[in-house]
Amino acid sequence: MKIDIVILSNGPGELVTWARPVVQQLRQQTNKEIRISVILSPCPHATGKEAAIALSYPEIDRVQPAEYFWRFLLQGKTAENWHWHPQGIVLFLGGDQFFTVAVGKRLGYRTVIYAEWDARWWRWIDKFGVMKPEVAAEVPSKYAEKFTVVGDLMAEVTSTGLTQINLENTICRGEWHSPSLDLVSMRKSCRDINLPTTEENIVELIGLLPGSKPTKLSLGVPLTLAIAQHLHKVRPQTRFIIPVAPTLELSTLASFADSRKNPAVQKMGGVEAKLLIPPDSETENPKLVTPTGLEVELITRTPAYDILSQCRLCLTTVGANTAELGSLAIPMIVLLPTQQLDIMRAWDGLPGLLANLPGVGAAFAAGINWLVLRKGKLFAWPNIWAKQEIVPELVGKLTPETVAELVLDFLSHPEKLAEMRDRLRSVRGQSGAAQKLAEIVLSLASEINREQHKS
Repeated sequence: MKIDIVILSNGPGELVTWARPVVQQLRQQTNKEIRISVILSPCPHATGKEAAIALSYPEIDRVQPAEYFWRFLLQGKTAENWHWHPQGIVLFLGGDQFFTVAVGKRLGYRTVIYAEWDARWWRWIDKFGVMKPEVAAEVPSKYAEKFTVVGDLMAEVTSTGLTQINLENTICRGEWHSPSLDLVSMRKSCRDINLPTTEENIVELIGLLPGSKPTKLSLGVPLTLAIAQHLHKVRPQTRFIIPVAPTLELSTLASFADSRKNPAVQKMGGVEAKLLIPPDSETENPKLVTPTGLEVELITRTPAYDILSQCRLCLTTVGANTAELGSLAIPMIVLLPTQQLDIMRAWDGLPGLLANLPGVGAAFAAGINWLVLRKGKLFAWPNIWAKQEIVPELVGKLTPETVAELVLDFLSHPEKLAEMRDRLRSVRGQSGAAQKLAEIVLSLASEINREQHKS
């Protein structure tokens, strides 16, 4: 019997780190005829290209963009008037868990929720896959059978291909001497960023993650470039990369390093840069180049986990990137510059809606940010998971010199970076969640089939 699997998701982070490994497992684990549809809901972190990202996954059959979500929820029809099989399963992988209840009722389908930190609506949901046992601890015992500990979907980042990447990193650092491996293939990741592969010429790599949306890029790009320039003066062996979001054009990224287009450049250290496109893009990456000669390589292939895993430290803004870095156990410093209090508008729920209202949104954003910053809220996902600061969060009118001093302290004390890596590993769940979550969904599909045969 044909089955529809409807995945509810919302932002780019959820699509990359949650939806992708799950749909891969769904296709790998079944030969039955299933149709996988993705319905996107509105998200304050959305870039507008989420539908294109989802459609790029070959396992997904069809995608509805977020702008049609409310009409579908209210009227029960998609923008393209999709046909639905009589039986199916709604799988929550991002957004509001209540949408799972509503869409499940609308379509008459079974429901599954992946719950990372909290599980809701357990009276009306058929199955839950949770990251840790603690997520189900507050649920009444009569609903306990609905819950299965599947592990951490974010940890799929580290379980799919990073064993190979870790070996490549060892080669890159000049620490592997076994003649039994194909060194040519193992050095590929190093060549991607032209890292030297001998101990004599070792360099250190620092990742810069200024964000993907204009509100973050306007401050993040000039600030991280200014920090990199200070670091480069002291440690000329240091190399810098920016993993470019797939939704971001290189020319757009470069415009935030141009004071004529971005007035915040002068507020954040005054370091400008121009985009340099190499003549041979097969062997060399694009770069942002400053007048002093600092080069920051732009990594355009995604996800760039292999190269990120080589970084000794990353400088990042808040958002899903802190979750990805945390799951990779990459030490990071989180930057929240407040030179423009209205700049941070990426809040969830009602605060996000108010902060993005036309005309008055800037005033709401400034007020919300002022209140939040006064409360001392944790912003980075690893700190939220741990309920304490395990990666530094620098909040305020940040100067490149101050941040650079902290980075230099970490680089000079590798034991501090090692401790941060260990603490990052400790706060996440186990890997293998995508496989186990797919098994839950497919077991429901088998149950549906058995019920149909009996009837």
